[in-house]
Formats: sequence, structure tokens, C-alpha cells
Amino acid sequence: MTVELTRPFATRVAAAAILIGAISAAGCASAPWKSSREVVLEEILPSAVQIVVEQREGRRVTTGSGVAIASRKTPTGTSCFILTSGHTVAGLAGRAEIYTVFGRHQGTGRRTRASLVASRNDTIDLALLRTEVDQCASVRSARAPVLGEQVWVVGFPLGRHIMLSSGVVSQVIWDGIGDGAATGRLMVDAPVNYGVSGGGVFDAQTGGLIGVVEGFATARVTAQGATPAWYIDVPVPGQTHVTPLTDIRKFLAEFEQADLLRPAERWP
Repeated sequence: MTVELTRPFATRVAAAAILIGAISAAGCASAPWKSSREVVLEEILPSAVQIVVEQREGRRVTTGSGVAIASRKTPTGTSCFILTSGHTVAGLAGRAEIYTVFGRHQGTGRRTRASLVASRNDTIDLALLRTEVDQCASVRSARAPVLGEQVWVVGFPLGRHIMLSSGVVSQVIWDGIGDGAATGRLMVDAPVNYGVSGGGVFDAQTGGLIGVVEGFATARVTAQGATPAWYIDVPVPGQTHVTPLTDIRKFLAEFEQADLLRPAERWP
């Protein structure tokens, strides 16, 4: 059986074909489409900073992770401010050199010497560093996280390569029941290891910063029958403690640096 198209219908089909071809050609010429996940990761990964503490003769003392929160123009260039954990640099001021390494998500990165602006290692475990660098990709803060919210954690376990892990907000712990001014403590189930303390914890949907890694629960594994006796503390999966934005803002305000943290942007 032969089906013959009448002229009006055939004309419409031809026009539609031309239109589809034009759209396809335009699509091929445009930039490749990116998922929201790729867009978020492109925003947060450049903000990850590796922290290296060395004695003056060059021997490494400790390592940690950090996140760039702000940059400020200076007469000689750009100052970059990095947030990390207080225990990473505790007791080392004046006794060791602190270095920051940027761009590790793209390779070996760029290493610069940093100065310690402020530090606490008590009820708040935070430190603020400053360095001169031209590639300071700072973050913005996120809205208050809720239970079950998906997160990304970025850090440098064992002082080595950059690590990205995912999880959810597994606990929101309030210091005061019914107290609207109480500070909420956070726990996420994203796995981490030694050296990730101070690393950024981000809202996986928006890329906003919700806090930094404070530490993690450990379990002690003891060697049976070993002489001398020895043990090792290993991280407990799913119990990563996070210093929340409320504590970060309190810390920055205490040292007159409250303007460094960008406010949360509205998200639909």
C-alpha cells in the first residue's frame, strides 16, 4: 500500500525536519551539558587546601586539611584566608613553619607559606590562616543543614592525595532542648581518615559550606599476644564530627574577622 502525503502535510513535515536539524546543529556547537553534580564539584574542589606543618629544617610535623573562605586585595597581591582545625596547629606557633598547598585537585598544586591569624583548640576547634596567593577560590556558606541532607567532604587523608567522600547529615545535636539560641552540633556519615580534620563539608545540592571536619570516633584495635603490646586507633565509619557554621561565625567574630565568611545565597 502506498501512502501519498498531501502538500500541506508534507510541507509541515519538511519544516519540522529543518527545525530539528537546526536545533541539533546548534546543540552540537554549544558547550557540553553539565549535571548539577559536576557544577557543584567544580565550585568546591578548588577551595580545598592542604595544610603542611614542618620544622624549620624541613622535617614534616603534621598535616591537615583546610578550606579557603575569603580573599582580600593587598598592595602586593592577594591575601587568601583559610579555615582549618585548631588542633592541627596547636602549640606550633613560632616553633614550626605552616604551608598551604592549593590546586591539588588538578595535580601537585602550588605551595605557599602561611601565617597563623587566630586559633582555638578547646570548645571550638578552629584556626584561621593567611597566605599570599593569586588562586584563592573561596566558598560561600550554606543554609542551616537538616537531617538526611546530602553532603560532600573534601580533604587530604594521611597528608597525601585529595579525597572526596559523600554522605548525609546523620545527626543534629542541640546543646539546649527548647533553647532557640542553642548551638547545633553536626555529625555526617561520610567516611574520613587522619589528616582530613579541617576539611570542608558542603551541601551537595548547592555547594555551600555547612562546616569543617572536627574529628571522628575511633575504635581501638589491640594486637593479641604481641610483645611489647601495641594497639592502633582506627576511624569508625559513619561518625564524622563537624564544626558547624554557628561556631565558625562565633570564632571569626571573636577575632574581628566576621566579614570573611560570605552569607548563604538563596536557593530555590
